[in-house]
Amino acid sequence: MDFDLTTEQQDVANLCREFAEGEIAPHAQEWDAKAEFPLATVRKMGELGLLGLPFPEKYGGAGADTVSYALAVMEIGRADASVGITMAAHVSLGSQPFFSFGSEEQKQKFLVPLARGERLWAFGLTEPQAGSDAGATKTTAQLRDGRWVVNGTKCFITNAGTQMTGGVTITAVTGAGNGRAEISNVIVSQDTPGYTQAPPYKKMGWRASDTRELHFDNAEVPAENLLGERGRGFKQFLDILDGGRISVGALSVGLAQACYDAASKYARERFQFGQAIAKFQAVQFQLVDMAVEVELARNAVLKAAWLKDQGRDFATAAAMAKLFSGEVSRRCANAAVQIHGGYGFMDEYAVSRYWRDCKINEIGEGTNEVQRMVIARQLGL
Repeated sequence: MDFDLTTEQQDVANLCREFAEGEIAPHAQEWDAKAEFPLATVRKMGELGLLGLPFPEKYGGAGADTVSYALAVMEIGRADASVGITMAAHVSLGSQPFFSFGSEEQKQKFLVPLARGERLWAFGLTEPQAGSDAGATKTTAQLRDGRWVVNGTKCFITNAGTQMTGGVTITAVTGAGNGRAEISNVIVSQDTPGYTQAPPYKKMGWRASDTRELHFDNAEVPAENLLGERGRGFKQFLDILDGGRISVGALSVGLAQACYDAASKYARERFQFGQAIAKFQAVQFQLVDMAVEVELARNAVLKAAWLKDQGRDFATAAAMAKLFSGEVSRRCANAAVQIHGGYGFMDEYAVSRYWRDCKINEIGEGTNEVQRMVIARQLGL
């Protein structure tokens, strides 16, 4: 069992850490306060190849493995969770479906510019009445005269309305079979008539990421915009979510690490009763617990990524990693605020942002409750 990173994996982590510290961290507080999407910074990430890390070079990607991608998300998320989720959602949810299920023509048309970082892409699954029960999709796509006519609403969709967004892939009911809705994945380009994006949500956290409600009113797309086999959309998005849980787990690890870093630094600088509060056992124990949990969460995420790279079943490991790391990020954020005391409640300190950012890690990509359901099923319970 070898826990050493390869030279290539370490190079990716170093590149992302350097970029995050120089280009993201100094601006994260301002972006959060203004709820401003960092367009120029995301474009730079594309130029560096970060938006196409795990895809083959022939499709415009960097040809990196899943471990490298997880390390990259950790480092970007450590600087700012908003930028981290922008990257993770684009790669794991926006681009991966094209690579996994797209035809060669679709890969050339859609995946190549996405992997090159020229465009962002979104994945539309959640609806007002279809969240954890994703199979309850109400959005429809009817095939008429060689075109899919789409009607419905999607909500909580990331990357759907930025200036560099190219479009969205949505789940839609395309028919009925065996008494059940036939769900397929349909590609909708950004300039499609009848497709509109609502203004960005006002959010508690991830305020610098783009999250919107989407509306489809007789939006027509070509018949060839069906992604993968008709009627296989439900199975396809379950497969995509398995991989996406690795990236969200990595994002949680990055945020938890940021919480530890900030709390450890503050505890060494804050003096009470004649000494740094890091000298008090009560504070030391909190920092130790944070460090232990961050290390375990990191190992869990990297194990899931490694299993995926080996072509082995990684679904259980990914669900466990996502569940555990999300809870770790929340505990670390809470401890970081507590160690900062009153200052932790003030927005001038980053831990205030971390505390707001962490909660969504227990909701997005499947709630903690759903993760436990998934794991229980995989354990045969």
